[in-house]
Amino acid sequence: MDPVDRQPLTLRSLGAAGTVTGSKHLLESDDARILVDCGLFQGVKSLRELNWAPLAVDPDSIDAVVLTHAHLDHTGYLPRLVRNGFTGPIICTEATAAVAEIILRDSAYLQERDAAFLNKHKASKHHPALPLYDSDDTQRTVELFTTRPFGAESEVPGTGAVVTFRRAGHILGASTVDLAWHGRRIVFSGDMGRYDDPVMLDPDPVPAADYLVMESTYGDRVHERTDPADVLAGVVQATAQRGGTILVPAFAVGRAQTLLYYLWQLRTAGRLPDIPIYLDSPMAINASELLGRFPDDHRLPPEVYEGMRDMATYTRDAEQSMRISASKDPKVIISASGMATGGRILHHLKAFAPDPRNTIMITGYQVPGTRGAAIASGQRQIRIFGEWVSINAAVANLAMLSAHADADELIRWASGFTSPPRQVFVVHGEPQPADTLRLRLDREFGWPGTVPRPGQAFSL
Repeated sequence: MDPVDRQPLTLRSLGAAGTVTGSKHLLESDDARILVDCGLFQGVKSLRELNWAPLAVDPDSIDAVVLTHAHLDHTGYLPRLVRNGFTGPIICTEATAAVAEIILRDSAYLQERDAAFLNKHKASKHHPALPLYDSDDTQRTVELFTTRPFGAESEVPGTGAVVTFRRAGHILGASTVDLAWHGRRIVFSGDMGRYDDPVMLDPDPVPAADYLVMESTYGDRVHERTDPADVLAGVVQATAQRGGTILVPAFAVGRAQTLLYYLWQLRTAGRLPDIPIYLDSPMAINASELLGRFPDDHRLPPEVYEGMRDMATYTRDAEQSMRISASKDPKVIISASGMATGGRILHHLKAFAPDPRNTIMITGYQVPGTRGAAIASGQRQIRIFGEWVSINAAVANLAMLSAHADADELIRWASGFTSPPRQVFVVHGEPQPADTLRLRLDREFGWPGTVPRPGQAFSL
């Protein structure tokens, strides 16, 4: 073996270690650093405060960032990284770059708006309240994106590493990351998607890895196999019959498009009442339009995509959104964010949550500490804009609509390895799901695994 191949490598999880948010995994050699994913911490305050803490390494010492996909908990720290000195390439698939630009620009806008609101109303202990990053930081960030196709080996500039992206399902552009570096192959699952999803393609198998960094969001749970269309039809029909509105906090990228697909399917089959359907999220509208730009990244034929688009009313204008909130007529509102952490959904929750005729529909994983998690757990009051809002509306949890693979699907993906990894690092999960998956990988495959602690370093 060439001496360079024996150069030491170290892995440190700077986020998503023992938690399901803030994914940042740092690979280090003697002369280079690669960060895989660069996400925001979300959820409880103690986690969110980590976004303001200095990173464990200087951002300008990182040679490259490689992204698995565009969701905020995997990309949302990028503009902060750039603000603090990172200037290297951000490498990902083409669709991930397109989706990430939408998400990051929206994130910067919301942070600037929230800071301005707090300063205007003197509602912050910080004077002045500042955004974590702003639109200028985001602009500099998107200029660093460099894209690679699925399935092709390509160099990570300045490191000597070779990266290969394979489809992970989940959302447009999502991938597993295969890094070959100094004679070792390290694979990162990113967020694994569902098999047989109506919109996204199945995850591609990965043949081999020396080390595997694997997500565990649903590592201890199996999704219901109930047909989502049937459950969705029942919720919409029952709510409309009592004169109510169906309010759906939905992830703008992924869940919003899947919901539109099922609603289109039901409407085409004559199984929906004749009530309007609103996609009230500029970010979700922009993300939905990407389905037409990247037809090879999903299953939908053009006629289905166009039917979905024509069925719903897309509302970009804030005044139109306010009119939707003011209307008491039955309707379906799909709005971001998916965990009710910000955006237009908060105005809609304030308007519709107190009325028992309405239904709040939860459709994806809810990070502990978010309003979405509070609603899903049955809490009867949530705080919005400094006020307590009663939850008298019905709550429907359609967990089978999750974009995350469940425990059985994670095992199905792992079974595609033709040679076992030396070690599995189980990340991006709460302690119980992560350890449950670790034990199952050991029991079913004999793979040794560990659940990293935040900042823990491993020699590879």
